[in-house]
Amino acid sequence: MILVTLGTNDKPFTRLLDAVEHAIEEGIIQEEVIVQAGFTKYKSDRMKVIDYIDREQFADYLAKADLLITHGGAGTIMTGLNKGKRILAAARLSAYGEHVNDHQIQLLEAFESKGYLIYMKDLDQLGTYLQKARTFTPNPYVSQRDHMIEQIETWIEQNVND
Repeated sequence: MILVTLGTNDKPFTRLLDAVEHAIEEGIIQEEVIVQAGFTKYKSDRMKVIDYIDREQFADYLAKADLLITHGGAGTIMTGLNKGKRILAAARLSAYGEHVNDHQIQLLEAFESKGYLIYMKDLDQLGTYLQKARTFTPNPYVSQRDHMIEQIETWIEQNVND
């Protein structure tokens, strides 16, 4: 099963769903596709499209998913990484009215450079990305949280007078 998630951004991201729908039509995707569409209104006879999925159901779908296809939202990506999922991700772009700016490009470039996911720069090439995903093994995500806390504590100790 493939889980596609567009997050909760208030702008539509139909480009990604159109690409997935086309891949299904072409027979490139043959497995079941579940979509969490958020504010993106989309009708499909080929995918199960749900506006919003509660946390428990999302966790269930994610556990069953062989692949996560997502927008460049940090929360969704981190959730997928923490579950060891193979991730294909596409940036919402301001040029298409999908976001207010293009910060998702930098986020996805950074995650891809660490080997955590496959950044889909051209949705017309979804078939190529899907083929690459079949053999892709994401690097395990290692949180830098504790290191950051240590850095902040050290700075406070050195710079704040009692």
